[in-house]
Amino acid sequence: MESPSSQPGSARSSPEAEVGMRVLWSPSEKLNSCFESIPVSSFPPAPSSQVIEIPSDSTLADAVELLSKHKILSAPVRNVEAPEDASWIDRYIGVVEFAGIAVWLLHQSEIAANGTTDSSIAEGIAAEGLEGKLSKIKVGTAASKVNGTTVAAETDNGVNAAVKHTKAPTELASSVDGSFLENLTSSDLYKNTKVRDISGSFRWAPFLALQSSDSFLTMMLLLSKYRMKSLPVVDLGEGKIENVITQSAVVHMLEECVGLHWFENWGTKKLFELGLPISNKLIKVSEEDSVLKAFQMIRKRRIGGLPVVDKSRKKAIGNISIRDVQYFLTAPEIFKDYRSITTKDFITTVKSYLKEQGEDGPNSHGVITCRSDDTIKDVILKLDAEKIQRIYVVDKEDRLEGVVTLRDIISRLVHEPNGYFGDFFDGVVPLPENSRV
Repeated sequence: MESPSSQPGSARSSPEAEVGMRVLWSPSEKLNSCFESIPVSSFPPAPSSQVIEIPSDSTLADAVELLSKHKILSAPVRNVEAPEDASWIDRYIGVVEFAGIAVWLLHQSEIAANGTTDSSIAEGIAAEGLEGKLSKIKVGTAASKVNGTTVAAETDNGVNAAVKHTKAPTELASSVDGSFLENLTSSDLYKNTKVRDISGSFRWAPFLALQSSDSFLTMMLLLSKYRMKSLPVVDLGEGKIENVITQSAVVHMLEECVGLHWFENWGTKKLFELGLPISNKLIKVSEEDSVLKAFQMIRKRRIGGLPVVDKSRKKAIGNISIRDVQYFLTAPEIFKDYRSITTKDFITTVKSYLKEQGEDGPNSHGVITCRSDDTIKDVILKLDAEKIQRIYVVDKEDRLEGVVTLRDIISRLVHEPNGYFGDFFDGVVPLPENSRV
């Protein structure tokens, strides 16, 4: 194998590059077998500040504060009622996300506004009452073993309920104003509802955890075809999570492999040579649309984000991702002067807020784009530099042509062997109709 070159993006001494050097590849060999031979235990550990747990008796307000403090978008929920010697299957009840909390709160407020029978939830009823209302969506866990991967799937009376429990709400109010958001985050609903109370509306299903002996191939397939955003790695002996592998971490690992023989052979291919973007049917919203419409579309279509286009609907002025809903909860005051919030309002307001806070991130910059004749290496370098998982493809006139996501990239790097996961995912993790993998 060749050594990494000295070009930008190659760090010979980095943990990621050391993993990359274990990919013993030759042109006659499929990359699948290379990644299948590398155990997940080799993946560099996430910063300790990002491997946290949220107690199930935490309030939604406490959970948001904890996620915000550690600058992460989701975290496993630890069942405080589980005995100390409980296995990880009984120790964790799922993963809670910024987006899930925000959408649940907005949905409950809509219920109250519509005067339905569940309106008392949105009026901040006592915890006992809330538990009673939500008791119908409580679930247990049952363990399965899939190709070496330990899985705890949601169950309901012994029947797999990964697709049966309460659906994530998508029909939200068409618009909200700034005062509504401030009132929402100061409400009893937000301050008193426990994380365990909304377990039935967690967006993910099922809760998947890797063992350290599982392969990189398994990890990459779960993050691509099976649409997981992050994967905890459990220590079966301790019954605890010892690492969390995110999409961003995988992008960074690939970036650190620049210069390695196998990466250069694959990474110098142009997007169009790899069939990317996969589809030119791009879901988008206008700069004049309500920001809640954007989030509705993201949730309904099961996508990570979408572009905000100008009045011509051909050129992107920004991007809204599911992670951006966090600003409704962490900084509601920045929207207080708006009577309604359009997508353009949202983008410019968040950008100004981050600049004032001295924070740098995906929302601090303009929309990130590439061309179909860019190499896959160029795209990976951009994704890693901007800390994003999707990039828009434009033509010479900057008109939108499509989108390339990390999932698309992984799908061009590895594929799922026939029968790899057996029939476990049939009906458990439903793929969207327009699944790209």
